[in-house]
Amino acid sequence: LVFRWTREWPDSGDTIGLVTSRRVRLPAHRAVVEPIELPEASQTFRAGMPPLAGWPGGAGEPPLLGVTLDLAPQPGPPGSVTVGQTAYTLLPVGLHELRTLLHHARTLRGSREDLMSASELAALDGDLRRTREAYRGGDGAEMEAAGTALEACMAQLSPPKPMAGWRENFDVLVVAISVAMAFRAYFYQPFKIPTGSMQPTLYGIHSEPRDPSEATLLDRQPLKFAKWLVTGESFKVVRAGEQGTANFMSGESRKPGYTPVVVAGVPHYVPNDAVQTDEYRRPVGLKGGVKNGASVKPGDVLWSGVVISGDFVFVNRWKWNFSHPARGEVMVFSTSGITALQQGTHYIKRMTGLPNETLQIQAPNLLVNGAAVTEPLRIGQISRKEKVWAKGPAYSGFNPSGMNKAMSLRGLTLSDESDTVTLKGNQYFAMGDNSFNSYDSRYWGPVPERNLLGPATVIYWPFTSPRFGFIR
Repeated sequence: LVFRWTREWPDSGDTIGLVTSRRVRLPAHRAVVEPIELPEASQTFRAGMPPLAGWPGGAGEPPLLGVTLDLAPQPGPPGSVTVGQTAYTLLPVGLHELRTLLHHARTLRGSREDLMSASELAALDGDLRRTREAYRGGDGAEMEAAGTALEACMAQLSPPKPMAGWRENFDVLVVAISVAMAFRAYFYQPFKIPTGSMQPTLYGIHSEPRDPSEATLLDRQPLKFAKWLVTGESFKVVRAGEQGTANFMSGESRKPGYTPVVVAGVPHYVPNDAVQTDEYRRPVGLKGGVKNGASVKPGDVLWSGVVISGDFVFVNRWKWNFSHPARGEVMVFSTSGITALQQGTHYIKRMTGLPNETLQIQAPNLLVNGAAVTEPLRIGQISRKEKVWAKGPAYSGFNPSGMNKAMSLRGLTLSDESDTVTLKGNQYFAMGDNSFNSYDSRYWGPVPERNLLGPATVIYWPFTSPRFGFIR
């Protein structure tokens, strides 16, 4: 048992706290003895507590109610209390605080030793030595005086900094950002699907045309943001800002997943899948919107509808450090050094060809070294043109690019069913699941091994997506 009190040694009228350090049945973890009268010269006092079962005294001892405790005074704390023939250590609270103060002082000395002058070091060492001696001696008055002097010395050597709370919060923020950046760089990197080249496995930004009058209360702020946060859906109305002719721009867009409709030199962005094309893939108009070349006035609606954000995925950055890439994995790679692609960005496709393999397409099958492959599961589903989502389209199979032979890279691309590509020992072949709407290795050739980032493993947003979860 350990007795604690508010001063170094109990005086008459002190409240004594009882804390158990062994397993005995007590009404609570901490029982407080009623205030007692302790005459200066007396060595005994009565503890006014009800009896407790399991009192750890010897046989024949009286119950705790009215038990006489013999206090064995010493020159100063620590003293001892005897119950029957058993002695218990008497620890004043001040000793614990002093021990903690000594620890902080030693830490301060070790961390700022190279910054302190010789006189400051001497002052700190002197106060440390005095406090240690007071701690060993057990004299209450000397412990209090030495501890106060040491605290003052520490405050002078390490004064509180201005805006200490803000500084601490900033430090925590920097550490959190550093951990997040390290996690992103070496473990799992978030990636947004911008286009529909991997449909129906992964969806990029896509849309459904709607009339502006179909917007509901959920499509107005602040509920609009909450709806987007959960579902990824946002109702948009694209209006002309100037008077002029609506011209659809083809080719690479500054805003991935969107096509610019230019009116009087000002671009207005609409989702790629909202653009209707002719048999030559030339834009002719917007689904539910204006036609290419139409005259518009300020405020006219170019297009309106629901825009569904592309899937957000995590890319496993460490897996391919310990295992080889496998056919069928959804691969993310850098475009750096692939001359036909926009530099400094990333693409996501399915890995269909591995090093040293010869590839050929005979729709709807993918041939590897002359034989059609149907494994793993997704490769087989693509070649069989299966449907994997109840409300989504079926796969379109594996198809040649159909690119003009004069523009194709012989031996590197697959423009028709007679073409073959033999990969080198450090090359991989990337194809989109949406075969008729994917700009991939069939057009511009293999992906070097050095460009690989890792496989996409999980769709983590939107939360309501039927594809939410692990990617196959």
